[in-house]
Amino acid sequence: MIFFSLLLLFGLENEVPFPIESPTENNFKNVRDVMLVTNFHPEPSIEHLLIKTEKNLDTVSYSDTKASIGLLRKRLGEEHRQGQISIDSIKSAFTNHLVNRIIPHWYGTPWSFGGHTAIPNQGEIACGYFISTTLRDMGIKLNRYKLAQKSPLDEAKAISCGSPIYSIIQESPEKAIAEIDNLTKEGLHFIGFDTGHVGFLLKQKGELFLIHSNYFSPVSVCIERIEESRAFKSFSKFHLVDISNNDILIQRWLDNGIVL
Repeated sequence: MIFFSLLLLFGLENEVPFPIESPTENNFKNVRDVMLVTNFHPEPSIEHLLIKTEKNLDTVSYSDTKASIGLLRKRLGEEHRQGQISIDSIKSAFTNHLVNRIIPHWYGTPWSFGGHTAIPNQGEIACGYFISTTLRDMGIKLNRYKLAQKSPLDEAKAISCGSPIYSIIQESPEKAIAEIDNLTKEGLHFIGFDTGHVGFLLKQKGELFLIHSNYFSPVSVCIERIEESRAFKSFSKFHLVDISNNDILIQRWLDNGIVL
């Protein structure tokens, strides 16, 4: 049983890991092609996340990806209850599967204000629906319509499950980035932009990236460095919630408990 869980945790079910490469400027030229891969260890750590261009994403269908994550959640939950796996390993597995397997299918899906497709690259998706749909498809029990239709702050409150929410108000993007960097740990976070936009914030090796359905170019779901984001520069107030290190949220995921 432990061996099976390690296979799932290390990402070996129905998939061969891609080789690790360091990020280069060319990786960011076509943001629609960007994805993330992880180098695992027995106690996997999200600081090993590296950015790489994915060329064979379609080899695993989105429905198969969701199904494998469902099996992973059940198995990890069972072994965690038996004391056979640490919560830190579960957090890393959760982050890896959301960042590396769910989200990459969505890169290039067109943005629109009213978009609410549930299928990657079929139809359009608004920023709120991108967040709610990917979290739901990761196995978090929530109503994607209710979450997507909330304000950024209320969305942060729902995702937080009672964990801390940090609000940042700064007069310049540079100062906002510095404060966000100071407040965040390595891993994935939710970020709400005042009252007008939402996305994921990924902190990796000290760098900050936005993963969101972008209403600026490329007008689609993409990943970009925070300092290069036109959307980020359009706001001065932000709301942050940790996802990767959120004990309450991860425990509800394990227990199949309702978030919203």
